[in-house]
Amino acid sequence: MATPVTRPEDFDFALPAEQIAQHPAERRGDARMLVLRDSSREHRFARELPDVLPADALVVVNDSSVVPARIHASCTEGRALGRRFELLFCAPSPAGPGARVQAWVRGAKRLRGGDLLTVDGLVLRYEGAGLVDPRARSFTIVAGELLAALEAVGEVPLPPYIRRPEGPGRGDRDRYQTVYAAHRGSVAAPTAGLHWTPELLARLDVAPITLHVGPGTFLPMDVDDVEQHRVGAERVHVSEASAARIRSAQREGRPIVAVGTTATRTLESLAADDPEGAIRSFTGSVDRVITPSHAWRVVDILVTNFHLPRSSLLMLVCSLGGRERVLAAYREAVAAGYRFYSYGDCMVVERAR
Repeated sequence: MATPVTRPEDFDFALPAEQIAQHPAERRGDARMLVLRDSSREHRFARELPDVLPADALVVVNDSSVVPARIHASCTEGRALGRRFELLFCAPSPAGPGARVQAWVRGAKRLRGGDLLTVDGLVLRYEGAGLVDPRARSFTIVAGELLAALEAVGEVPLPPYIRRPEGPGRGDRDRYQTVYAAHRGSVAAPTAGLHWTPELLARLDVAPITLHVGPGTFLPMDVDDVEQHRVGAERVHVSEASAARIRSAQREGRPIVAVGTTATRTLESLAADDPEGAIRSFTGSVDRVITPSHAWRVVDILVTNFHLPRSSLLMLVCSLGGRERVLAAYREAVAAGYRFYSYGDCMVVERAR
């Protein structure tokens, strides 16, 4: 009897540190692309995506826009007076005085209720532990507007494995953003979309949906059973226009391609909540983690970057494409010198049948 796949270590692989991409490819489309079909692997370039997808495919993209959601604020009143704190806002959105906001805070143990943190006219009063996410801390805005302050002085929240002593550069505001980003709200890019240009997208039938990526995407699977892993709720919007196009493709039997794990989780979450597995218009939140036991209902092909070992994102890819097949492709990509993670290369994975 086969051993059940339930542990984080079941989704592990070895990667030399020098293959973790610290910068994007010189131009969008220049990244390498490993195409994983049912019985074959092929090495291409990202700009060749239209040539490897079925001609009648509907391509679903996540059009969320990354907010420069990391700031450094000083305590201007209270026990931590004079100290600086790094804050990463969990769900950045328009918010003014009186609004309650959540952030991950480096050094939060030094704060006490009522302490005021200030940066560029934004004044935050510390309230304590987060309302839902136990890793977050809660603040009330005393003065200023959150998104305005973040756009003025915030940093692009590059993942922790991108290690640059100088921090994010000006170029990251452009390259850590898809060309179709339309709705501000993410703290991490839907990185599978970073490769595509307007010219390439014009050759595809594209339907946009929105999932605002939260900081939980960075969390390791610190659980004994992967079915217990959670990333936290993330805000979603699927318009009736896009939902109708996806339902039409489902009825017609057209292949549905998800660009990225975020688009995948949105589609599969909504389908799981519908008796017929159809995609309906939706505004709300989802918190689904796709595990080996997931029953796939919508996505036929996934376009995705290469993910961290023992991560929920790699587990999602393995669930779709088959664990042994995907991990073998990862080993081949390592041997072939592919660049990994957010600014790295990508792959196309057909669903295992």
